[in-house]
Amino acid sequence: MDYFKESLILHKSLRGKIRITPRLDVRSNYELALVYSPGVAAPCLEIQKDPETVWDYTIKSNTVAIVTDGSAVLGLGNIGALASIPVMEGKALLFKRFARIDAFPICLDTQDTDKIVETVKLISPIFGGINLEDIAAPRSFEVEERLQDLGIPVFHDDQHGTAIVVLAALLNSAKVLGKNISDLRVVINGAGAAGIAIAKLLRGVDYDGGLKRVEVKGLILCDTKGILHKDREDLNSSKRAALKFTNLGNRHGSLKDALVGADVFIGVSSANVLDRNDIRTMAPDPIILALANPIPEIMPDEALVGGAAIVGTGRSDLPNQVNNVLGFPGIFRGDLDARAKRITPGMKLAAAYAIADHLRNPTRDNIIPAILDESVAWRVADAVRDVALQEQWDKY
Repeated sequence: MDYFKESLILHKSLRGKIRITPRLDVRSNYELALVYSPGVAAPCLEIQKDPETVWDYTIKSNTVAIVTDGSAVLGLGNIGALASIPVMEGKALLFKRFARIDAFPICLDTQDTDKIVETVKLISPIFGGINLEDIAAPRSFEVEERLQDLGIPVFHDDQHGTAIVVLAALLNSAKVLGKNISDLRVVINGAGAAGIAIAKLLRGVDYDGGLKRVEVKGLILCDTKGILHKDREDLNSSKRAALKFTNLGNRHGSLKDALVGADVFIGVSSANVLDRNDIRTMAPDPIILALANPIPEIMPDEALVGGAAIVGTGRSDLPNQVNNVLGFPGIFRGDLDARAKRITPGMKLAAAYAIADHLRNPTRDNIIPAILDESVAWRVADAVRDVALQEQWDKY
C-alpha cells in the first residue's frame, strides 16, 4: 500500500481531521438564555470572584493546546508552521481518541523563543495543559523551562513522551532477558531533545520521590560527530549540561567505538547508521531500540542477524513499536483530573512503569503494549493522577 498517496486522498476528502462540536443542542429561547445572554453572566461573575472555578464552569478542565513552531516536524525537519498543521491535527485526534481530551493545534508563525513563550502565556487562560510539539533543540529546552510557572502542565512530548515510552520498553526488555536495568551499558545516538531527555530519565536526574528509582550509570550520548565528552569544544549548552550525568569515564571516539561492549542501543537520530557488524561488537544479547522514522537506524532483520536479542522501532508495521501515543494522552488525562500545575519527574516515572506493567508477560517480540490498546492511556492516567495528588498532599 502507498501510504503517502492514500493519506493525501484522505486528507483532501476530510479537509481537516478534527472539528468543534457543541456539548448540547440549543433548541429553545430558554436554553439560549442559559448558555448565552443573560444567563452566561453568572459563571463569568463566579470566575471573577474565584478564578479556580474556571475549572468547574468552562472547557479549561479538558482542553490542551498543541503548540509548535514547525521547526522539527517528525522526520521532515524545519517545514514551518503551515506545513505542520496536518501533524498537529493528528496529535489532537489522538488526544481525543485515547483520553477524551479536547486538544487544538496552535501552529505559530515564529521561531523566536521570546515570542513563542509570550504567545503561549497570553493564550494559556483557556487551556488546562500545553503540549509542546516538534520544536527544535536547544530552543525547545528553553521554551519548556520558561513556561513551568504557568500554573498548568507544560510538556514537550518529543522530549519526555519519547523518554517515557523508551524507559517502559527498556524495563520490559531487561525483564525478558533477566538483566538488571541499572547495570546496563546504554548508548544513545541523537543528542537533541529526545536523546537528552531519555538520558535524564534513565539516569534518574531530578527524581527523589517514592517510586522505585531508575539509575542507569553507564550512559553515553552520541551526536553526528561521535561521543559527547568533556574535551569537545563544539558542544552547545544542553549537550555540555548532559555530561554531568553521561559518559562519566570521559570516553572519546565514534558511535561505533561507543557500541563496543554496550548492552543497549537507543537511536533517536537518522536512518541506516548501523549494520549487523556493529551489533556484533556489543555485549551478548543486546537490546536495539532504533526509533528513527520512517527508516530506523538499523532494520530489525539486520540487527537480529548481528545477534540482537530484542529489537524495537517506531514503525507500526514492525514488532515492538515504541510510540509516544502510549504516553501523552494518559499523562495529560491524569494531570487534568488532578488539576496538576506541572508534570514532575515522579509523574513521568509513574507513566513509564504503568506502560511497562500493562504487559503481564512481555516477550522478545512484545515488550510494549500495542498502540491501539485503549486501556493503556487510562492506566497511565490513574498512575499519573495518583502521583500528582500525592505530591500535592506532601506540600501541606
